Amino acid sequence: MKVRTRFAPSPTGFLHIGGLRTALYAYLYAKGKGGDFILRLEDTDQTRYVDGAVELIYSTLRETGLNWDEGPDVGGKFGPYIQSERKSLYMDYAVELVEKGGAYYCFCTKDRLETLLDENGQRKYDKHCLSLSKEEVAKRIASGEQYVIRQNIPKTGECAYTDLVFGEVSFDFKDMEDNILMKSDGMPTYNFANVVDDHLMEITHVMRGTEYLSSTPKYNLMYDNFGWERPQYIHMPPIMKNSKEKLSKRHGDASYADFINSGYIKETVINYIALLGWSPKSDQEKLTFEELKNLFSVEGISKHPAIFDEKKMKWLNGEYFKAMTEQEFFTHAKPIIEKSAVAGMFDDEYLSKLMKTRVELLTQIAEKLDPLAEYGDWDLEILTHKKMKTDTEIAKAILPEILNVMKDIEWTEEKVHDTLLALVEKLELKNSQVLWCFRIAITGLANTPGGATEMAKIFGKDTCISRIEKTIARLA
Repeated sequence: MKVRTRFAPSPTGFLHIGGLRTALYAYLYAKGKGGDFILRLEDTDQTRYVDGAVELIYSTLRETGLNWDEGPDVGGKFGPYIQSERKSLYMDYAVELVEKGGAYYCFCTKDRLETLLDENGQRKYDKHCLSLSKEEVAKRIASGEQYVIRQNIPKTGECAYTDLVFGEVSFDFKDMEDNILMKSDGMPTYNFANVVDDHLMEITHVMRGTEYLSSTPKYNLMYDNFGWERPQYIHMPPIMKNSKEKLSKRHGDASYADFINSGYIKETVINYIALLGWSPKSDQEKLTFEELKNLFSVEGISKHPAIFDEKKMKWLNGEYFKAMTEQEFFTHAKPIIEKSAVAGMFDDEYLSKLMKTRVELLTQIAEKLDPLAEYGDWDLEILTHKKMKTDTEIAKAILPEILNVMKDIEWTEEKVHDTLLALVEKLELKNSQVLWCFRIAITGLANTPGGATEMAKIFGKDTCISRIEKTIARLA
């Protein structure tokens, strides 16, 4: 039997990290088994529909390489792949489920439902309408009375099933409620539509979060009532903000787009979320998309919650930068440099080269380069640094010597470096004293995105000589 997995998001906003991980695992599992990956849009809750969300789902999946074999835009023999376009078929299956004893019509009003409280003070439906005769049900429907269709959960017993991650699990029916399957507006709820669609689309493996472990018995009841084969289940551990809080789409936790806008590259995002609940047999952490395809297995999925560690994700992003060629990194860096405060001032490719091993996020490029755009009357006290063993008096003595040896040299990083070190030896000073005074004089900054000779290359000879002269004059 060919493996078929699906990703079935609701078009309610950005594609958040938990949803993207579900899509990634479903894609990797299917492709690792030579199977198909299906995209289905579950839009039955029209009140939460967000304009533009469908396009965001498409663009995110395509950008990250999770290309679907069947879906709303590419078609397939099991379409349509948007639930609202399948509305007409759900009622037929719901009526069939009623006839098989797995569901029943419910005419209870909102006022009555609000009076139902169990022994713990929780509202739970009491199967009141289950006892209605077929004749009474038909009469009330014919009269135009509003109704829903509820699942008929046994009062006693338990449902056991095997999950490919958690093994054998079971839940008591007495703890479950007769949830609504078909709403009064004729639309199915998620609980019903996903069962019908998974069966009709021949989904063999259902991958979702552990919050659905306890709901799965309800789905299995429907499969059994219809006489359908149950799919295999693969429940994935939650992604946590910390030891107590779960990452939540509804609480505004980061989406894929947020991370890209924050300066991460797609390769990092995919790599990192793959490791949130799964690990390869080795200790390897930096994994290409092709490596993920080859290595992914259900055996590597953890039963324990995964803590989202953005510090580690930043580190991984930096590792991707280091592994790039200078030209590859420049492709990412150039648009940011062109929008920064130093746009058009210096050699963009050299600035990119400088940043390649000095940033973990693309957004840090502008943060590090922007201060170079202005010089002004900076605070001379920056020249004073205990660790570098310098102060304004030492700078006052050193800078004229630097100016004297720098005026006539060829202006290359190597030549500037060698000239400064020769001066260190001549004056019998420490490297830090001469290099610090030189770098501060030409930048006016205590912190720079590179060393003294790198700053000299960026600004060029004329600017550096002019700034050293200006600093000497201010110290006089």
